[in-house]
Amino acid sequence: MTKNKSKQPLSDTIFLLRITVCTFFGMYILAMLIWGGGFLNPQQFLDMFNNNAALIIISCALSIVMVAGGIDISVGGIITLSSMSCVVLLDDGSSSVFMALLLSLGIGAAFGLVQGLLISYLEIQPFIITLAGMFFAKGMTTIVSATPRTAANPEFLALKGLRIKLPFLGSYGKAGNFIPSTIELGVVIALAVVAIVFLVLRWSRFGRNLYAIGGNSQSALMLGINVKRSRFFSYLLCGVLAGVAGFVYLLHTGSGDAANAAGAEMEAIAASIIGGTLLTGGVGNVIGTLFGALSLKTITSIVIASGLREPYWQKITTGAMLCLFILLQSIVLARRGKGQLALPQWLKIGAGKKE
Repeated sequence: MTKNKSKQPLSDTIFLLRITVCTFFGMYILAMLIWGGGFLNPQQFLDMFNNNAALIIISCALSIVMVAGGIDISVGGIITLSSMSCVVLLDDGSSSVFMALLLSLGIGAAFGLVQGLLISYLEIQPFIITLAGMFFAKGMTTIVSATPRTAANPEFLALKGLRIKLPFLGSYGKAGNFIPSTIELGVVIALAVVAIVFLVLRWSRFGRNLYAIGGNSQSALMLGINVKRSRFFSYLLCGVLAGVAGFVYLLHTGSGDAANAAGAEMEAIAASIIGGTLLTGGVGNVIGTLFGALSLKTITSIVIASGLREPYWQKITTGAMLCLFILLQSIVLARRGKGQLALPQWLKIGAGKKE
C-alpha cells in the first residue's frame, strides 16, 4: 500500500506550488550570492512583507475567485476608496480606529455583494462588472476627498507605529550591538488571512465547491453544487478581503490618495498566476500565491540592485516573469496530459447560461 501511494503523481496544485516556491528561493539565494548587501539583511527580507501586506491580502482574494474560474479587477479601487474613507473618518475627531475598520470592511462587502449578485445571478461577465467597479471606486475616492489626506488620529498613529520585534532574527550595527528585525501589524493580519483562506479552500465544503466549479461548472452543477451561490460568496469574500487590505494599506502608508494602490489589481492577478493559480480555474493554492507575491517583489529588488532603477524596467521584468509562468503552466499541464490551457470561463461568451 505504501509503495503504491508513493508512486501516485502529484496534483497540479502541488506541482505548480513547488515550482513557485523553488523559483522564489532560487532567485533570492542567487541574489544573496551575486549582490549580497541588503539581500543578506534579514530586515530587507521582512520589509518585503511590511511593504506588501495589502498586496498579499488581495492576491489571496483574487485566488479565491480565480480558483472558481472568475476574475475581479476592482480590488485595487476598493483599497483606494476604503483607505481614503478611513482617513476622512479618522480625522473627524469623534471616530475610533474600530469604526474605521468597520467602514473599510463595509465598503469591501458592499462591492462584493453587488458584483457577486450581478455576476452570479444575472450572469453578466465578471470582467465587465469588476472593471465598472474599479472605475466606480476610483471616482468615489475623488468625491470623498479631491486632495490627498494624512491621518492625524493619535490612536491610529499609535497603531500604525506599532512594530513587532523578532529577537531571534536581526543584524549587528556598526557599534556591534544586535538590532532585532521588526514586522508591522499589517504583516500579522496578512499572514492570518493567508492561513484562513488556505484552510477554507483546503478543508471546507465551500472551498471544495469552488475547485469543482473552476474545473467544470456543468459537472459541478450535476453533482448538486449550487454554482450560483458559491460564486456569489466567492465575490463577497473577495470584496471583504479587499476591504481588509484597504485598512492594512492605510496602516502602512498613513495617508489617503486617489493614486493609492495604482495597478495593485494587476499585481495581485500576476501574483496569483505566478503562485500556480490557473486562469481557467480549478487549480490554485494561496501558499503559492504568497510566494508569487514575494517572487514579484524579489525580481523588482534584483532589477534595482542591477542598477536599472527606471520604473519601466521593473514593469518589463514583471511582464516577462508573468509570461514565463503562463508558458510554463501550459507546458507542464500539456506534458501531464491536461492539454493546453483553455479560455477562462469569464472570457467565454455566454458562459454559465445553463446554470
